[in-house]
Amino acid sequence: MSNTAFERYAPFIQEYIYRKNWADLREVQVEACDAILDSDNHVIIASGTASGKTEAAFFPILTVLDQKPPKSIGVMYIGPLKALINDQFERLSGLLEESNIPVWPWHGDISQSLKKRALKEARGILQITPESLEAMLMLHPGEVNRLFSDLQFVIIDEIHALMGTDRGMQVTCLLARMEKIAGCMPRRIGLSATLNDYGPAMNYLEGGSKRVAVAVGTRHLERTISLCVESFVTPEDAERAISVEGSYNEFIYENCHNKKCLIFTNSRKMSEQVIVDMKELAEVKHERDVFFVHHGSISAEMRHEAETALRENTGPTVTAATLTLELGIDIGDLDLTIQLGTPFSCASFVQRLGRSGRRSGKSQMMFVEKHYEKYNSPLENLPWDLLRIIAIIQLYLEERWVEPSELKPKPFSLLAHQTLSTLMTYGELSPADLANNVLTLPAFQGTIDQDEYRALLRHMVANDYLQRLESGGLIVGLKGERLTNYFSFYAVFKDEQAYHVFSDSGEIGTLDVCPAMDEVFVLAGKPWKVKSVDEEKKKIYVEAVKNKRVPNWSGGAGANIHSKIVQRMKQVLSEDTKYPYLRPNALRLLEESRKIARETKILQSNIISNTDGSFFLCPWVGSKELRTIGSLLKIGLKGALEIHFVTVGMHFIQINTGLSSVDFVEKIKAIDIEDNNPDLVLSARDAPPMIDKYDALVSEELLREAFFYNSLDVKNAIIILKQIE
Repeated sequence: MSNTAFERYAPFIQEYIYRKNWADLREVQVEACDAILDSDNHVIIASGTASGKTEAAFFPILTVLDQKPPKSIGVMYIGPLKALINDQFERLSGLLEESNIPVWPWHGDISQSLKKRALKEARGILQITPESLEAMLMLHPGEVNRLFSDLQFVIIDEIHALMGTDRGMQVTCLLARMEKIAGCMPRRIGLSATLNDYGPAMNYLEGGSKRVAVAVGTRHLERTISLCVESFVTPEDAERAISVEGSYNEFIYENCHNKKCLIFTNSRKMSEQVIVDMKELAEVKHERDVFFVHHGSISAEMRHEAETALRENTGPTVTAATLTLELGIDIGDLDLTIQLGTPFSCASFVQRLGRSGRRSGKSQMMFVEKHYEKYNSPLENLPWDLLRIIAIIQLYLEERWVEPSELKPKPFSLLAHQTLSTLMTYGELSPADLANNVLTLPAFQGTIDQDEYRALLRHMVANDYLQRLESGGLIVGLKGERLTNYFSFYAVFKDEQAYHVFSDSGEIGTLDVCPAMDEVFVLAGKPWKVKSVDEEKKKIYVEAVKNKRVPNWSGGAGANIHSKIVQRMKQVLSEDTKYPYLRPNALRLLEESRKIARETKILQSNIISNTDGSFFLCPWVGSKELRTIGSLLKIGLKGALEIHFVTVGMHFIQINTGLSSVDFVEKIKAIDIEDNNPDLVLSARDAPPMIDKYDALVSEELLREAFFYNSLDVKNAIIILKQIE
């Protein structure tokens, strides 16, 4: 191998490449080598799944560590999942066998003895979750300086999964706090297989630092893509519906049971249900049970079992999963990915598509969706899920487009969290010093002003989350101590108060609601009967039985659909294209939907009459804009437009008003609507919704502001309303 990048690598890396019999380096690895070794910039490494991003980052970084060993931990790897850290630990351990560089995994499942060794040695690579880094800064600030005083690099894996989320903002805050305590200025390396617009990712990586970011691997790796979409129309007639359900399950079974296959669903319940159905069919056909389930309510041991089966089994293996297997855990080379229903975003589709064909370069993905016939109105009977599948596929094929990330303008929940966390680090701070420490963090710079922060602090003091001392300083109050003393505080995403389910073999998983004695339910793809319940410890003890009732979990599917996807759905209805990946049923359903669109003139007018005197408003916009329009019609514009009731669906709004549709449109165009008044979208008598984890620490006044700016888009909604016709 005569590649210049190879010649620059440390000898133990060259030896590793020889042992692996690599003929040459990937393009992204060459680009990353130059960017990391020849500059002082942050670097985004954005390249497809299984394109060698991990090696592209670590080969030059480890070369730097080998040539000039740091006096502390040299590299911090931040992974969004424990399983991803464990997976990368195994990969790095093989790479580092011939080096003098240790690697330390650090998360909630790692033993205290191993953590003590890492603290004692304080060198090499530390692999950590955001939550464990939060705990370290809060509980061991004295160790932070010793551990990271000479930190050279921070690698943030699956950066797209963090950007635009509270957790992603938490990471930038943690890095800024860590750098201040340790006095270090590490370079940041972001890894992603999903990015298309690199600007937001570069801005995210630069946040709170004095370096600029550059992107490598931006040329898309050529892959062969095989796509297939099938629809099953479920009629209201019960007998015919059962028949369709059988055909639906048979179709899935025949396409997965003899393959290495990952089935993605949009909910935990759907993951459990499809595996129950597949197991039942396998039993009827006297064929092997090769089916597993993988989601957040299944125990870590059982998730690991599913991952290992996919990665190591030589024969057919099928696992149904939610987004828990969307990220880059190594599960081997899959024959096929099946998506049941529709992913809510292009980003999710790209991630799931990339899970198959990791090594062969040929990604195969099949969409299987059910359309439930409704006879209330033609608009309600449109196959919205099928339209969204086609729109997402076309946006990827035509533009390689994925949704841009958006930061919350008013992250008050995170602000309250970081306030408590900062005080846990320092013990006591004056209000001015606290503001100087917190408001300068990347998530709050230019978004939260001094008056807003003073209002938050006053509320937290009044409710005993903070305590003001006679000296004027602030410390964590009694309620704040109760929060911060519990491990769940380290996470800024909502956690569930779950019941843990145990059999004689160990923990199976969790349920949101405790079932009754002798009740039977399905978890991890198997039926269980409740034998006893320990309410105090929230433990349920079960035994295996035969049944197939799948429980419900709170949360689940429900995400913002971007306006660009909805606009492309409209185009799908308007064009005559027969997309080659549609199977006959799906193509027939699409043709019927285009006929409905022509008959209702939904493409020409945003207003569609309904039989009961009401009408539908279909402005072809995304979830955030549609939700805002619904709030405006329900609250601020209710009187002026003589509205009786409003029902907001996923893609349209049903309106009952004393006005004709013509008068309704004319009045909207004539009304002067304020774009900065929260009272137009949130009733003064109603408490603002608590959306984020620590909203309970925030005053109602600030929550109203957060809801107005974070959850709605009033300015754009007004423009859309003025343009309806």
